[in-house]
Amino acid sequence: MKKTNPAFTEKTDLTRPAFSRRHFLKLAGPFALLLSSPAWAFDLFKAIDPEGRNKDISKAKQALEGLTGIVQSVGGIDYKSEFIIGESLALEGFQRYGLPVKNDSLQTYVTTLGNALAKNSIRPEIPYYFVVVDSSLYNAFACPGGIIFLSSTLVKGMNDEAELACVLAHEVSHVAHKHALNSVRRAKFLEGAAKIGTINMKGEQGKQFRDMVGNLQTVLFDKGLDKNMEYEADASGMDVAYRTGYDPAGLIRVLTMLKKNEATAVSKGSWFSTHPPLSSRLEQCASLMKNYSDAAQMARVPERFMDHRKLL
Repeated sequence: MKKTNPAFTEKTDLTRPAFSRRHFLKLAGPFALLLSSPAWAFDLFKAIDPEGRNKDISKAKQALEGLTGIVQSVGGIDYKSEFIIGESLALEGFQRYGLPVKNDSLQTYVTTLGNALAKNSIRPEIPYYFVVVDSSLYNAFACPGGIIFLSSTLVKGMNDEAELACVLAHEVSHVAHKHALNSVRRAKFLEGAAKIGTINMKGEQGKQFRDMVGNLQTVLFDKGLDKNMEYEADASGMDVAYRTGYDPAGLIRVLTMLKKNEATAVSKGSWFSTHPPLSSRLEQCASLMKNYSDAAQMARVPERFMDHRKLL
């Protein structure tokens, strides 16, 4: 199998800006206002940014004025609309699982690795955002638009960079395959509306949007995606990790670690409650290893990973 990009090597540039904790936190206020009191939100936007120069505030104001391009067909949802949906879910993710770990070096490391992997996904053209949150749960999830969360506890359970790469690649694959959005389509949350043109948060269309986001929250954080989507993300994630130069068996090692901790770990809201049984996933992943005859020669990079894991 052809490898398209080299591994995230020791010489990889770690000076790229990390996923900014401030990026989401400064949107949290406007979006909370957006959903609770549109008139108040507009007054606040005008007071703090009278000339409309702040891009983040303009983004929140635009969402308040009307979200466009959200159509019934998943293929028809443009990236801008997909990202707005993803931001709404990400804000809920912060509330449920905690805020980003306050360590720029760790966040930059995970972000750089995640973006190296994303370049080898089937959807490399969109931006991806990665954040490690301070959470006692074993968890990772991906919001539409490329916003990806990992819990600090899950990272602490890993032993090398290949394991981290495989988990990140699994989540990138969810975004690349638009699994969450396909869940919306399958559940027919948008049935009856060929297109939601402008959304007034006080009107029926605003209710439809909030209901859709609420249902996506239930899928991502409580019930989990369809098991076949998880199997597809496992297979795609292993392939993406391999093509980036990493040992695809890293995913098997992570799943084995989770299985060992399943009996004593908190289940609700974790990978244990939102993913298929670990035994079936392990079996599926083991069967895929025949595709990677040189897997043992691929990178694991335990030293650099451990240097960053100890920052947690």
